[in-house]
Amino acid sequence: MSIDLSQFFEVFFEESFEGLDTMEAELLNLVPGEEDLETINTIFRAAHSIKGGSGTFGFSSVADFTHVLETLLDQIRQGERELSTEHVNLLLKAVDCLRGLLAALQADQASDLTEANALRMQFEHVLEKKDNVLESKPQNEAVLSTSNTYQINFKPHHHLFKTGNEPLYMISELAELGELKTTVFYDSVPDITELSYDECFLHWRFFLNTSHDEKAIKEVFEWVEDDADITVELCVRSFDDEQPASISDHNHDLALSDQPEKLEKITTLPAKSKPSSNKDKKVASAPESTSIRVGIDKVDSLINMVGELVITQAMLNQLSEQEITSTTITSLKEGLAQLAHNTRDLQENVMRIRMLPINFVFSRFPRLVRDIAQKLNKKVELKLIGEQTELDKTVMEKISDPMVHLLRNSLDHGLETVDQRVLAGKNPVGIVTLNAFHQGGNIVIEIMDDGQGLNTKKIKEKAIANELITADSNLTDNEINELIFMPGFSTMDEVSELSGRGVGMDVVKRNIQSLNGSVEVTSAPGIGSTFTIRLPLTLAILDGQLVKVAQHTYIIPLISIVESLQIDITKVSRVGKDLDVLRLRDEYIPILRLYAIFNHQNAIESLDKTLLVVVETDNQKVGLLVDDLLSQQQVVIKSLEANYHKVDGVSGATILGDGRVSLIVDISGLIKLSGLKKPGSQELTIETQATLEAL
Repeated sequence: MSIDLSQFFEVFFEESFEGLDTMEAELLNLVPGEEDLETINTIFRAAHSIKGGSGTFGFSSVADFTHVLETLLDQIRQGERELSTEHVNLLLKAVDCLRGLLAALQADQASDLTEANALRMQFEHVLEKKDNVLESKPQNEAVLSTSNTYQINFKPHHHLFKTGNEPLYMISELAELGELKTTVFYDSVPDITELSYDECFLHWRFFLNTSHDEKAIKEVFEWVEDDADITVELCVRSFDDEQPASISDHNHDLALSDQPEKLEKITTLPAKSKPSSNKDKKVASAPESTSIRVGIDKVDSLINMVGELVITQAMLNQLSEQEITSTTITSLKEGLAQLAHNTRDLQENVMRIRMLPINFVFSRFPRLVRDIAQKLNKKVELKLIGEQTELDKTVMEKISDPMVHLLRNSLDHGLETVDQRVLAGKNPVGIVTLNAFHQGGNIVIEIMDDGQGLNTKKIKEKAIANELITADSNLTDNEINELIFMPGFSTMDEVSELSGRGVGMDVVKRNIQSLNGSVEVTSAPGIGSTFTIRLPLTLAILDGQLVKVAQHTYIIPLISIVESLQIDITKVSRVGKDLDVLRLRDEYIPILRLYAIFNHQNAIESLDKTLLVVVETDNQKVGLLVDDLLSQQQVVIKSLEANYHKVDGVSGATILGDGRVSLIVDISGLIKLSGLKKPGSQELTIETQATLEAL
């Protein structure tokens, strides 16, 4: 009989990747000489589970590689070997390697075993070294002095195969613990007409002579402890007796004396033997899919909302069958209002389904900080604040890379070396803090360090040398610091392995802006720097301001709007031939005519009869000329790029309540489309002009 195990692949991969995350997190908590046994056991259990699952599903490359690192972990947890920094580094590399192997298997691609083979040799070299082995006795003497015989009864439930588990591999693992005698019983096997290929009808008794304890034996069966009846008992006679007796003297369901006719055969497997099988045979690939784990409270809330909708629908259906009177019209309006309320609540609860704690991103950074700190020979402490702050899954996936780059820059450029910090009177250990919190309808992520801060003077000198600004540009310190986000800008005199290649920060800003977000930096010399990222909680829904331009309706993201006002014509000046600017307090705001940019006819062109929506992006403000302001509302974003093609100045579209399609304005794209550019100052110019005319 055969079972298609591919149906369980996706669950295996999800659990394996979670196990690797657990291993990595616990390895980062290990301090050689101060390690906690429970932490070691947690790491071992995760590795053991991955090994067992991969063996069950025929992924021999993963199972064989995991076996060697499991051996090292077992020696450490049994007190046979001292933990060292070398071990921790090697195990972390093994975690990375396993991620790659599993990812290849998940994508149904051939695994590159080059790194795995190289790491396996390193593990074998470590295992052969005797310098940190605590047990000095010869191995055979140690086994003889602590050897015990255990009786193990293993009776799987009929559904065991359906969980993707295979008893053959568990028997193999038992054999690795010592010398094993196996008895199989088939009294529960039904008639051939009632036999089911995906149910288990066999059960076993084992006698195991081993130096390992009972806990090690039970770990072999930990995957199936809820799917089988398992007992492990210490025997009072030696392994060489015909039938070792267990310490408890009660009768067992599987006792040989009770059911001699059920004995099929007794097989002795030598220690560390492995049964032959077809587990190296290529297995069918599971369909590629993504999933998300949702708390039961969110599911319950959804069910309640759907229940409310059903009740409201029933009420409206009943009203539709009644004679139309003023009373029924009033009731109908109330029902529609209730329907709108329920729909809004359902929408909010559905959006919560996609919300995950940002700890899913934060959790990968302790490893990154540890590795970079070792490379740079710096001492760094990472503090995480607000890990449970929730963010949309899609936004979270896209913000990870920009955060990695900003964190690397803080470690490489921001934090000083130990000697530099001591000389400056600081703690030798630098502190990097990741903080996340909600602010309005956005999430704010701060990356803070207590390093040397940005060198504003050097940034300005580099900007002048690169002709990004002129020597007489009147910029504030904050404006100068913002120049680090310009393409190709770097203050590094030499290229480093981690950063300083002259690219990157502009890409960070561009990626964040593609999420309708913003990034800014503040810094104080000798105190440190803070990078602040602001993002919408979700990319699926947008809070927008509807505006009218000619006969068209556009949507401007509320997050970009600074204010809306009527234009005082006396404060408007003409710059060159094409650009009007409004003097607003101490700033000059360029006026962009949406009807001209989008080529609309019959729009209001007179400035004193229109409205100006002042928006801000990239730390620059512009005014959008519109005919009228309409309502504010949440809109569901539909991608133009996916359904049509990319349109400059437009980030997406939505469908309004009356069925019309409305375009969502992309502020950054609109500024580029208009021909404006910002050369590192508040002065905006037309690309065709060299300088601004005096106002």
